[in-house]
Amino acid sequence: MNPTGIYHRLPYPLKVAAATIWGGYLNWWRYSKHTEAAVDEALEKDTWHRERIEAWQEEKLAKLLSIAAAEVPYYSNYWQSQRRIGNRSSIEVLKNWPVLRKEIVRENPQLFKTQSRKLFYREHTSGTTGSPLVLWQSRSTLQAWYSLFEARIRRWNDLNRSDRWGMLGGQLVTPFDRKDPPFWVWNQASRQLYLSAYHLSEDTASAYAEAMHKHRLVYLLGYPSALTALAEFALSKGISLPKLKCVISNAEPLFDYQRKIIAHAFQTRIVNTYGMSELVCAASECSSGSMHLWPEAGLVEILAEESDTAEPEGSSGRIIATGLLNQDMPLIRYDTGDLGALAHRDCPCGRQHPILGEPVGRMDEMIITLDGRKIGRLDPVFKTDIPVREAQIIQEDLYSIKVLLVPGLGYDHDSLLQQRLRERVGDMKITIQQVREIPRGANGKFRAVISHVKEP
Repeated sequence: MNPTGIYHRLPYPLKVAAATIWGGYLNWWRYSKHTEAAVDEALEKDTWHRERIEAWQEEKLAKLLSIAAAEVPYYSNYWQSQRRIGNRSSIEVLKNWPVLRKEIVRENPQLFKTQSRKLFYREHTSGTTGSPLVLWQSRSTLQAWYSLFEARIRRWNDLNRSDRWGMLGGQLVTPFDRKDPPFWVWNQASRQLYLSAYHLSEDTASAYAEAMHKHRLVYLLGYPSALTALAEFALSKGISLPKLKCVISNAEPLFDYQRKIIAHAFQTRIVNTYGMSELVCAASECSSGSMHLWPEAGLVEILAEESDTAEPEGSSGRIIATGLLNQDMPLIRYDTGDLGALAHRDCPCGRQHPILGEPVGRMDEMIITLDGRKIGRLDPVFKTDIPVREAQIIQEDLYSIKVLLVPGLGYDHDSLLQQRLRERVGDMKITIQQVREIPRGANGKFRAVISHVKEP
């Protein structure tokens, strides 16, 4: 029997013990005696002027490019081949490096490991849109990343590691077919209540709320889709949710209608975040509502959707990131697959880190219309005047879309929903199918739009 099967057979007190032991091990990996100093360094950078931030990044970039050209097989082979055909471009200039497609990393992960570094552990992306990527990281890289998380998510929001907190996510902490609580496990080492996103329903929502009250949570972190579902259930059933300092969204885009529902149900502020397992870039929301990029994580470019040319500041395009933190597996000009915009403007919070405009979605989460338009943000069709708990739009071909929706109390709005969609996508066949729940990926994540269509 595999370890997961053994864990699932344990009585709940022993599950708590197992989760706590595992949590202690993860804490050992993620934190060290140097963590607080690293947190202080990150917070000190929050006071820097833009010119100082850019100079610091340029110094880090120069070191990274030098390591990659000399010690990373994929890049050293690339530059050798370029020299053989007479290309004498400087490796010190970022724009002389090719844009890196995710498929190349997926097919050849070993070629991106820095040869002089030996102490790696293997990580995977969540695989939301396809096969997971194999990633290589050292303990020092992971500790640096978690120091940034502590600084730019917890400390920005008056939180710290000693706070009791909840995670509403996609880890399989209890079997799929479990019908009765607990649908969670307490990890004492991390002071974390991990709540399964798979078991949340109208019938179980009150048990989730009771568990959060019982464990005296200070804040809650989770997928926006799962947080919205919990908020909807609580509002419709009159369930009392705990008073939290804040709710933090991660792993999925946070839409305006979701933010309003979550804030209303929890009566607290919502903090949005952006990041990825590849450790090439990250951003978090400040008290003024701006999504500030973390300068230590990486450099971000915005390139056109159809070419590798730069977009003007403020214009939407592909998010291309060069990771500065992870020198174990350097990814240079990495195409994240996400779309967004970039701005350099003064923020009332005083920080001068670049601001990531609200991401408009993933490139493979865009509806393609007959006239060639790409539409990513379709959440306005599900405004709060339509009682929909959650919905997913699927495009199988150029001529039709299907909407899977979980109806809320009093839903009878197929015609209005179709009208709003046609106003945006044009004359397409629109099928609306009511379901009990929207399928999640293996990681528990939720995709609002899925398109299987390529441009005509």
